[in-house]
Amino acid sequence: MSRYPFEEIEPKWQQHWEEKKSYAVTEDPSVPKEKRLYILDMFPYPSGQGLHVGHPEGYTATDIYCRYKRMNGFNVLHPMGFDSFGLPAENYAIKTGTHPAVTTENNINTFRKQIKSLGFSYDWDREVKTSDPSYYKWTQWIFEKLYEKGLAYESEMPINWCPSCKTGLANEEVKDGKCERCGAEVTHKRVRQWVLKITAYADELEKDLDMLDWPESVKTMQRNWIGKSTGAEVLFKTEDGDDLKVFTTRADTLFGATYMVVAPEHPLIKKITTPAQKAAVEAYITEAAKKSDLERTDLAKDKTGVFSGSYAINPVNGAKIPIWIADYVLISYGTGAIMAVPAHDTRDWDFAKKFDLPIIEVLKSKVDVQKEAWTEDGVHVNSGFLDGMGTEEALNTIIPWLEERKLGRKTINYKLRDWLFSRQRYWGEPIPVVHCPKCGNVLVPENELPLVLPEVKSYAPTGTGESPLAAHPEFVDCKCPKCGGPAKRETNTMPQWAGSCWYFLRYIDPHNDKCFCDPEKEKYWMPVDLYVGGAEHAVLHLLYSRFWHKVLYDIGAVSTPEPFQRLINQGIITAFAYQKHDKALVPRDLVEERDGKYFDIETGEELTQVIAKMSKSLKNVINPDDIIREYGADSLRMYEMFMGPLEVSKPWQTTGIVGIWRFLDRVWRLGDEKPHTSAAAPESLRKVLHKTIKKVTQDTDTLSFNTAISQMMILVNECYRYDEVYDEVWRNLLLMLAPYVPHLAEELWQKAGYEGEANETEWPGYDESLTKDNEGEVVFQINGKVRSKATLERGLSKDELIAIAKADPKIQAWLDGKQIVKEIAVPDKLVNIVIR
Repeated sequence: MSRYPFEEIEPKWQQHWEEKKSYAVTEDPSVPKEKRLYILDMFPYPSGQGLHVGHPEGYTATDIYCRYKRMNGFNVLHPMGFDSFGLPAENYAIKTGTHPAVTTENNINTFRKQIKSLGFSYDWDREVKTSDPSYYKWTQWIFEKLYEKGLAYESEMPINWCPSCKTGLANEEVKDGKCERCGAEVTHKRVRQWVLKITAYADELEKDLDMLDWPESVKTMQRNWIGKSTGAEVLFKTEDGDDLKVFTTRADTLFGATYMVVAPEHPLIKKITTPAQKAAVEAYITEAAKKSDLERTDLAKDKTGVFSGSYAINPVNGAKIPIWIADYVLISYGTGAIMAVPAHDTRDWDFAKKFDLPIIEVLKSKVDVQKEAWTEDGVHVNSGFLDGMGTEEALNTIIPWLEERKLGRKTINYKLRDWLFSRQRYWGEPIPVVHCPKCGNVLVPENELPLVLPEVKSYAPTGTGESPLAAHPEFVDCKCPKCGGPAKRETNTMPQWAGSCWYFLRYIDPHNDKCFCDPEKEKYWMPVDLYVGGAEHAVLHLLYSRFWHKVLYDIGAVSTPEPFQRLINQGIITAFAYQKHDKALVPRDLVEERDGKYFDIETGEELTQVIAKMSKSLKNVINPDDIIREYGADSLRMYEMFMGPLEVSKPWQTTGIVGIWRFLDRVWRLGDEKPHTSAAAPESLRKVLHKTIKKVTQDTDTLSFNTAISQMMILVNECYRYDEVYDEVWRNLLLMLAPYVPHLAEELWQKAGYEGEANETEWPGYDESLTKDNEGEVVFQINGKVRSKATLERGLSKDELIAIAKADPKIQAWLDGKQIVKEIAVPDKLVNIVIR
């Protein structure tokens, strides 16, 4: 018996596709807009670990969809590239002395080889690398456009600071108060930064989510991140007469404000802190600097704070209220100060109770507000001229009252903060700005881009808050492009997000040195029709990309206001891990199996087998190279699609891929061992064939790959019932398999002597009449209740159905001696006889 020789077939076809450039695509103007598709994968960061089996899941899904659409006459753009700037390569360089460019290129070569070994139909002529000067020339160009529009500016501001990496971190790079890269405890530090004014687009970013075909969960996450809220800015005065503004959505509760809280970074702190409180305030600020914003705003955590020693004046009643400092207030949201109404806010109530502060009811409550907060609405009480009013009336009264007295104004606020854009590291895009003592900040002229990242001997952080580039005068010292005098280059570099903000546009025209993307080519392909990637990028990458794209749209550089029309997040492929009783996970190499049970080698504790995300530290990462070597790329592709719906997380099980390999081996043997015939297939087999074509067509179109595969398995099983393989069935089966297992399908297509290549052949059609069964169940009812059933030929007339029902012995028994009032027949479904 022959065995499916995947180890020979797969390299053969991969070489053929590469040499032929089978999947290179051009902008054919004869293809109408509705027949053009841009299908995009989130491109990978080429880490030193290479791919694990979770990575190819989304790539396989898009590849099947692209192959299927090409067979249906679509012109498909399907590119791949690498997000190749970033901190890991720089850290590796610091440890080993290997230049980040060398490390990155080696990793890219590994990734590319792994990706190609899976037979994905990418147009490799369009490959991009964000660390390539020909690419980041245009990243720098886009930055200059942002600067020219007033959307890029310098600011000295408190940032998350990693004392180990010695670089600033965006909020998203801090996990549980620690640097996600090295695990060091993060502090806060005031550093000169470049910032992008993403807040200028907050309203558009929030509103335009409605036009996108994205998962609602992702839209909700973006809306929450943007955090649009309508309220009022209210002006309090300190005892010394300084302005202390707060933003509130409930200005109607001002009479219940009994204290204020300012963020530890608030600029007024030095002035409002009394000598008696100075030591306590300074100690508190030091501790707050160690926490991430996420930790600080955790509603479940114990509230901390310190009294400044000063008071503010409540503008509605003149009451003196204490000013506290607490880390649950962020300088980055609103004004960095809040008024606290503890009777009607749980967080404020907890704080008031802990520090024995007054609690005043201003909304008629159904609870004792001294014992718990009342957070629902109620009629206003203890609120002066607002007494007796509901919320809407009170808001419509208090805001004009404040505006008239210049004590406040109606405003819209966003949680979204401007984007901290610079990093104090080497391996990133140089920011194309020159600092001139006479001219100020001057952009590097466009004709001098790219400003190339210099090759330096030391990548080590300076520790001063400046990039390693600051220690290299040959890069720093330059002439001002405007006046020609001595000047200094900007030494901070761009974050890794910069290159990934627009890479989908460079794929369209990757070799153009005159502009980032030819306008006609951009119009041909954009927007991206389908974007597939992990849910971990649901907010930041997608939000940043949308922001840059909207800026490019506003300057006329792109033709669409949004970059990604449809988004799908594939589920995570998990793997077995081993858990202690305290929920801690144990690495696989420290686990011993005995009699079907698992034990910690070091402690002897019995462990529970659980499902967890693949992790290098847990030693539960499955390498796709090993799977391909043992079972073949087609088996891996089909197994990952067969595990379950694309969007759902699934556990990896090697027994499952064995089952898929056996299925493909059965397909191989159908083509290699059984005699083939051009004779007409039996009717029953033709019915299964056309049902399969219909189901696989519909399911592939909706990305329901697991159910499409199940139906193809049914057809293969049906083929094994016959002594011969019928040509009309075989040909169509191979065409359906071609997007899923392209190597096997092409080899069997060639062996069968069919013309051309399977992946370049038109997708099969089906006969609707053959997808319907000739027989079906019809129920017989008496007075609407089922009394009998029969399997009948479809298409019988109403009269025929009624006659058959009356002849049924069970129905005859019900009709005996009864008067028939009405006879109802629904073809192919039921007969109902009404009697009395």
